[in-house]
Amino acid sequence: MLKRISVISTMMLLSACASFYEGTYEYNKQFEEGNLDQALKTLRSNTLYNRKHAQFLSYVNNGLLLSVMGRYEESNSYFEKAYLFGEDYRMNYAREAASYLTNPTVTIYRGEDHEHLMLLYYKALNFLKMERYEEALVECRRLNIRLLQLADRYNSPERYRRDAFIHNLMGIIYQASKDWNNAFIAYRNALEIYEEDYRRLFDVQPPDQLKVDLLTAAWNTGFKEEFAFYKEQFGWDDFIVQPSDADLIFLWHNGLGPVKDEWSVNFMIRRSGDMFVFYNDQLGMSYGFPVTNEDERNSLSSIEVFRVAFPRYVERPQLYTSARISFEGKIYPLELSENVNRIAFKSLQDRMMLEFSKALIRVALKKAAEHSARKEDEGLGAIVGMVNALTEKADTRNWQTLPHSIYYSRIPLTEGTNETRFILQLPNGAEEEQTFSYRAKKEQTLFHTFTSLESRTPRRY
Repeated sequence: MLKRISVISTMMLLSACASFYEGTYEYNKQFEEGNLDQALKTLRSNTLYNRKHAQFLSYVNNGLLLSVMGRYEESNSYFEKAYLFGEDYRMNYAREAASYLTNPTVTIYRGEDHEHLMLLYYKALNFLKMERYEEALVECRRLNIRLLQLADRYNSPERYRRDAFIHNLMGIIYQASKDWNNAFIAYRNALEIYEEDYRRLFDVQPPDQLKVDLLTAAWNTGFKEEFAFYKEQFGWDDFIVQPSDADLIFLWHNGLGPVKDEWSVNFMIRRSGDMFVFYNDQLGMSYGFPVTNEDERNSLSSIEVFRVAFPRYVERPQLYTSARISFEGKIYPLELSENVNRIAFKSLQDRMMLEFSKALIRVALKKAAEHSARKEDEGLGAIVGMVNALTEKADTRNWQTLPHSIYYSRIPLTEGTNETRFILQLPNGAEEEQTFSYRAKKEQTLFHTFTSLESRTPRRY
């Protein structure tokens, strides 16, 4: 009997230790290898994605995959479902209560903050590919509103509350529509956010292309004072606006965003009246909680140390270090405009206090139940302890097909056919090259997205 329990326990432990990435490995492998048709079939047949718990992830993965495949309308239908999921999300209190007795994977995955923003970026991008600029602007505005709503939940002055890249994209869309006044406002907002927020939070500098576009918009709007002011601020005294027949906006989605993993921390308990302090001196962690129930206080008082599982991100570093476009003898570098990887880490960091609190309460309740069971029956207490250990697990679900970072450039085209070279740089200095041909109409703005799915060995923080 004991042997049978041991075998079952081992199987449960192996199952419990598997991360969400490991459970969806086949789909991720096919996506990363560029086998998109098969990846779509695997996604739609995967049991983890088909559960109600992961409905949001099913929507956004379908949306992104279909977008990469060029099926923009179908892609947007899935992204809209994901957006409405976020709007209509209501906490299931029964599942939430169950998570305190087991682990958070029994709850419906609501999506990380940045995931709700990225789905709106992809919706806007799909509309741009279909040359539906007004609808793309609607998605950008929705993104800004959603970000403000999400940021209001946190008190930290260091929180992620404004998105520079989306304001930049709005400026690009307005410029494509020749709405120079709104383009100038959007570019100016983007510059401010890059300088005040992105440089400090994500180590992302304002792209030079943004500065060029801001000056171009100021000039075409007739804002001569602003034009002179920004020329001086940028140190570009010789800058002259260069007109073009048409433009190409080349967006490079480089690498893959982070995946969630689990890390465990051993905490000790110190009682002070009705307050219990959970602490780990080595990591400098200390959290206090009031416990009003006498039985729970007595149970917790008997506990010396316990393990708590938390989620953390694991970075998948980019394989390619840089890229550029070569056209008619000129070089146009792809500049970093959005570090999705760092935004993901920041989003999780912003809510870690809540994550720590919930995890500590969860384990404390489990330990109290184990102690109570041991008082009644030692064997029963041992079983409860074993179940507690097996079910202690962090929530490692996340949207795993997002890019690591987004780079872009504006390339002036001539009316008619344009042959360009896209050159990728590897860490060892070697280069890879692809050729793209674009047929442009007079005053047209073309949008092209290139996705590099390669990444290097994951790195933990």
